[in-house]
Amino acid sequence: MSANGSSDTHCRSEVRLSNDTCSQEEVSVTASAVSMTVGVFSNGLALFILVKSYTRIRIKSKAYFLLFASSLVITDLLGHLINGSLVLFVYSSHKRWEEFDPHLIMCSIFGVCMVFFGLNPLLLGSVMAVERCIGVTRPIFHSTALASHHVKRLLGLTWLLAALVAIMPVVLQRPYKVQSSRSWCFFHMEGPKDKLDVLLPLLFSLLGLLALMLSIVCNTLTSCALLQARLCRNHHCRGSSYHIEMICQLLAIMLVSCICWGPLLIHIIMMSTRAKNKPASVSLLMVVRMATWNQILDPWVYILLRKAVLRKLFMLAHRYWYPESHYHHCWQCIMLHSSVENSRSGVGPSDCHYLRRFPLQDTAIKSIT
Repeated sequence: MSANGSSDTHCRSEVRLSNDTCSQEEVSVTASAVSMTVGVFSNGLALFILVKSYTRIRIKSKAYFLLFASSLVITDLLGHLINGSLVLFVYSSHKRWEEFDPHLIMCSIFGVCMVFFGLNPLLLGSVMAVERCIGVTRPIFHSTALASHHVKRLLGLTWLLAALVAIMPVVLQRPYKVQSSRSWCFFHMEGPKDKLDVLLPLLFSLLGLLALMLSIVCNTLTSCALLQARLCRNHHCRGSSYHIEMICQLLAIMLVSCICWGPLLIHIIMMSTRAKNKPASVSLLMVVRMATWNQILDPWVYILLRKAVLRKLFMLAHRYWYPESHYHHCWQCIMLHSSVENSRSGVGPSDCHYLRRFPLQDTAIKSIT
């Protein structure tokens, strides 16, 4: 009797454990499918907006920025498609790596894609920040020394650096490992490790943190330069309106990258340098899922932080909080001042006709700018 009772209890516990495992897998595969769908839709919409802006733009510095931004969105789009498809295939195969990937070839491809599509957006964000910093603080050097082929070469070197870091474990015969959740592959993070097993994830994390630090420094310098120009009432600086639009987008990208990628990069360093038998305090899968939101939130920066959208939000906010006509007049002054700057950058005569229809006093413009 006691043996039968214990065996029945053991069977019920196994059934309950199996049901819990199945429910967790269903939740995980649903979250992966939703993340992939939202990421593809967001990046596709952002790419359409950027390409449309790139075909209409006539300012060289903004064309360079849009080229980098389009490359970043394309990278995020491919990352969601490739990595998401691999994750769904693993879940559909019930995570039986021994059956569908006995030689771990697919695991190596999975790990290369995870590292490449993770590191490349961080590097592109830092390159965009450096390009904007040079364009704002050294405009003459930017317009004379930086040509289109230089920008394309820099873009290619960024992709090449990320690809070299991603393929290095395969070349050095330190292949990627199936992680404890058995749903993805990454660096060898657990168990006995040698120097290369420690060096490779450290290289990935240090490059990512260096890219974040470079973005913070360059965006801070650019913001200070624009703020100083505004405080000094330097209205002869051409194109300051789109400079402010781009720096707002860069600051948002930097903030999203720091929040999403910072925990993963620090966690990898802690796992690589901690003792062998010391357990991990935070799940690696949790911080990786947090990092994937970077590729989802990045395109919404370009979708929402556009001048047309910001103008509508500004008008709605001030219409709600300050219904007086004075603030509507202030916003009209700002828009007309932006039109003057665009006319100096090569805007057609239609804008001049628009300015003649709405004459403003000099004192009103000075009070706003």
